Amino acid sequence: MKQTTEPGKDDWTISTAEDYYGLKRWGGGHFSVDEDGFMLVHPSRDQRSIRIHDIVTEAISKGLKPPLTIRIQDLLRTRVIDLNELFAQAIKDEDYQGKYRGVFPIKVNQLREVIEEIQDAGAAFDYGLECGSKPELMIALAMHKNPKSLIICNGYKDDEFIKLALHGRRLGKEIFLVVEQLSEVPRIIQISKTLGVRPLIGFRIKLSTSGEGKWASSAGEDAKFGLTSPELIDATRRLKRAGLEDCLQLIHFHIGSQVPNIQTIKKATVEATRFFCELKKMGFPMRLMDVGGGLGVDYDGSRSNYESSMNYTMREYARDVVYNIKTVCADAGVEVPDIVTESGRAIVAPHSILVTRVCDRISKTSVDPKIPKKKKRNPILRDLQAVLVNEHGSSPLERYHDAQQKKEEANNLFSLGYLDLAEKAEADATYWKICKELAEQGKGEGYTPEELESLPQMMAEQYVCNFSVFQSLIDHWACDQLFPIAPLHRLNESPDVDATLVDITCDSEGKVSKFTDVEDVRSTLRLHELNAKQPYFLGIFLVGAYQDIMGDLHNLFGRVNEVHVFLEDDEENGFYIEDSIKGFTVNDVLGFTQYDGHILTRQLKKQIDRATKADIIKPREGTRMLDEYAEILSGHTYLAT
Repeated sequence: MKQTTEPGKDDWTISTAEDYYGLKRWGGGHFSVDEDGFMLVHPSRDQRSIRIHDIVTEAISKGLKPPLTIRIQDLLRTRVIDLNELFAQAIKDEDYQGKYRGVFPIKVNQLREVIEEIQDAGAAFDYGLECGSKPELMIALAMHKNPKSLIICNGYKDDEFIKLALHGRRLGKEIFLVVEQLSEVPRIIQISKTLGVRPLIGFRIKLSTSGEGKWASSAGEDAKFGLTSPELIDATRRLKRAGLEDCLQLIHFHIGSQVPNIQTIKKATVEATRFFCELKKMGFPMRLMDVGGGLGVDYDGSRSNYESSMNYTMREYARDVVYNIKTVCADAGVEVPDIVTESGRAIVAPHSILVTRVCDRISKTSVDPKIPKKKKRNPILRDLQAVLVNEHGSSPLERYHDAQQKKEEANNLFSLGYLDLAEKAEADATYWKICKELAEQGKGEGYTPEELESLPQMMAEQYVCNFSVFQSLIDHWACDQLFPIAPLHRLNESPDVDATLVDITCDSEGKVSKFTDVEDVRSTLRLHELNAKQPYFLGIFLVGAYQDIMGDLHNLFGRVNEVHVFLEDDEENGFYIEDSIKGFTVNDVLGFTQYDGHILTRQLKKQIDRATKADIIKPREGTRMLDEYAEILSGHTYLAT
C-alpha cells in the first residue's frame, strides 16, 4: 500500500498540522490548533474553546495521571441537540405530520454521568432510552423521569425482563417490548394477563435488505434478531386470539452499527415502512416506526462509504429517513408514524478523548554498537558496509536485495559459530541503517517497488504508550476500527518521526499500526521526537461509543482515570472539571478475580518473617518491602509515569 505524500519540515504550519492529523475532516468543527500549537476543543457551536492540554495539566494536579479519559460534557449535549433539531427541521421541511421521538441506546455507553447528561440535554425534546438487557432496563426504569419520552426494550427477554417492563407500564411509562423471537409472544401474553397489565408491543422484522460495513451481519435474512414474514403473520394471529391486537403499535428494524452508505439506510427504510403500512391496513393501531441505529461517525474524515467513514451527514440522514417514510406511506394511503431512532455511536463517540503519555520508544537504529575494527574483518561485514555506502551505484531495489542476502549469511555464520556476538551486532546495525536509508529515500517518490513499500512501516519507531488497547481501544484490536490520533501539543513543530504505537500490556497485539488518512489507511503516524524534560501526550479521539464500557481486565489494568469537563467563561482556562473519577487500583482488579488484598499481604508477610528469621533480609528491609507492597495495592494499575 503506497503511503500518501508526507508534509516536509520546511513547510510545516498550524494549517499543515490540522490537515495532516485530519482535525477539520473528522472533527465536525469541534477541534482545531491554536497559534502556540495546542489542540483545542470547541464543545458548542459558538467560538469558545478549551486547550485539551490544560485539562490534562489540571487533572494531573488533582492526582489523576494519564491514561486519562476526558469527557467534554458540553460536546455531548451539542450532539443530542443537533440530532433532535435536525429531525425537527426535516419534519418541518417535508411537512411531515408525525413527530420525532428519539431514544439513546444505553449499551453504547452505560456510564451514569453519560446517561444523565443525555437525558438532561434531551429533556426539551422528550428524548428517551433504549435497553437491551435486564441491567440496562433497571437503569432505564430508575433514570427515566419524563412520561412523554419512550423506553424501547430490545434483545432477548426472559420472564423477569418482561415483568420489569410491565412494572414500568404500571408506573405510567411508555415502554415498548420489542419482540425479537416468536417464542417471546406467548410469554408476553401470559405474563401481562397474570399481572393485569396491557403491554405496549413492537415487532422487530428481518429485512431482505442487507447491512453494510463491519456490522453488516446485524441485518438481512440471516440476522440474529427479528421476525421473518411468516413469523410476523403468526405473531399477529396470536395477539388477536389473546385480545391484545391493540397493543401492537411499533415496527422496528436495525441494519447494524456504523452504516457507511446512505443508500443502505434509504433502502432499508423503504422496505420497513412497507411492513408498517401492511400492518396498519390489517387493522393494527400502528403509530411508531423505529429505524434502529446505524447513524455513523466519520472516523477517518474521508466522507466515503469506507467502513470507518460515512458518505452522508447527520442532516442528510434525518432528511432521507423522513422523506422515505412519508413517500411510502403516501403511496399506501396510510397515516405517517412518529419516527424513532436509536442513534448511539453518533451521539457519544465525539465527546470522549483518551489521553496517553508516550513513556518510551523502540527503534531498530537507536543503538550504534561501536564495535572496534579488527585487523581482519569478516568479508560479510565489508560487503554490508559496501551496500551501505553504495559503492557500486546500485538501485534502491538492488541494494535491498544485497542487504537481505548478506544479513541472512551473517545469521547463518553466527549460528555455526563463525561470527561472534560483536560481529553479529555490527552486521545487524549496518543492515538496519541500509533499510532506514532506503525507507527515507522512498518517501515522496512517484513509484516505489512493491518490495520496498513495507520499509517505512518496518523501520518505523514504536512509541510505547501508557495504556491498554484491550481496555480502552478494544474495537481497534477486535475489528480494526480506526480512531483519529494526534499530539495534544507541539503542533506548531514539524513531527519528524514515523511511528506506530504499542501499549504496555504483555501481548504482541497490544498495538496501533493503522491510522486514519483521507485517501487510505496509514501504516505509520508522524510524531515528534521525545524530550526527556517534557512529557509527550497523545489524544485518541471519538472513543465515547462502546470503548468506555467493553474493555476487559487484560493484564489486570482496568479502568483509567476520568474527568468530566464543562465550559465556564469565568474560569481562567475557560473550563472546570465537575467530576473526577479515579481509575481502578491494583486492589480493585485483584478483587474482580477473587483475590483479597489483605490476605495477599498476610501471605507475603509470612514469607518476609521467615526470611528475616533466617537472616536473609534485615528487619528494616522486610518492613520496607511490606510497606511498598501495600502502597502498590492501593495505587493505580498503570505505569506511574
